[in-house]
Amino acid sequence: MKSNKIRIGLIQATAKDEVDKNLSKTIAKITEATKKGAKIICLQELFATKYFPQREDANMFNLSEHIPGKTTSALRKSAMRNKITIIGSVFEKRTEGLYHNTAVVISPDGKIIGKYRKMHIPDDPGFYEKYYFAQGDLGFQVINTPLAKLGILVCWDQWYPEAARLSTLRGAQILFYPTAIGWHNKEPSDIAESQLDAWVTIQRSHAIANGIFVASVNRVGTEDELIFWGSSFVAEPSGRIIAKASRDKEEILIADCDLSRIEEQRNGWPFLRDRRIDAYQGITLRFVDYTK
Repeated sequence: MKSNKIRIGLIQATAKDEVDKNLSKTIAKITEATKKGAKIICLQELFATKYFPQREDANMFNLSEHIPGKTTSALRKSAMRNKITIIGSVFEKRTEGLYHNTAVVISPDGKIIGKYRKMHIPDDPGFYEKYYFAQGDLGFQVINTPLAKLGILVCWDQWYPEAARLSTLRGAQILFYPTAIGWHNKEPSDIAESQLDAWVTIQRSHAIANGIFVASVNRVGTEDELIFWGSSFVAEPSGRIIAKASRDKEEILIADCDLSRIEEQRNGWPFLRDRRIDAYQGITLRFVDYTK
């Protein structure tokens, strides 16, 4: 079978209080990833800021911006200069009092060709995102690029098989997950390790169940009470991890995704063929109580 390889890059980095410094550092790393041959580059969730949803603070809304805006302008210039596709995560201000956790896709000619608003919004200790973000209203989308069809999901979305499956059914060949996930600094080590293992396992399962590539990019370093565990990775359609970053260092992770592996894997494990779509009516219900 003919090879159809695409080199992708994931930028795993720390973040500080200074937005301009975070943005400048990211632009430099995009250029570095391009020199390594990456044609599609994905940034971590909310890369231009520290992970501010650790607490509810109305002052943090000042970090939001419109799309297009300052951050997307910088990414557009970088995409044009380097002739690459960039996936960037932005704290979107839609209007006063309405904000989203939004990922944009920028083409090599500097155009915003896709926008995805995070659909699943968490509300856990240290991850108070419901205070800041409205649920996404653009649905699960697939962005057509000259190199591949991209499914864009964000962090908490990665725990939901429905999101991965619907993206697949719309034609996604690579699922990208910009992410910000880590341990609380007082987390018992055994629980922390099980959380990391679960995070990797669920995303590998999306690759296997759908026969697609999965690329997850997480931030790294300590921010207030959270220790972000890095471990960005790329899994091929069989679920095998073909590239993985460390837990505690900034890295530019490079992976070659051979899209011909999608057909090869699906021909061997035809999960899409054998789906019982006639029996899935209950999937759109919150809960099915069969005792009634």
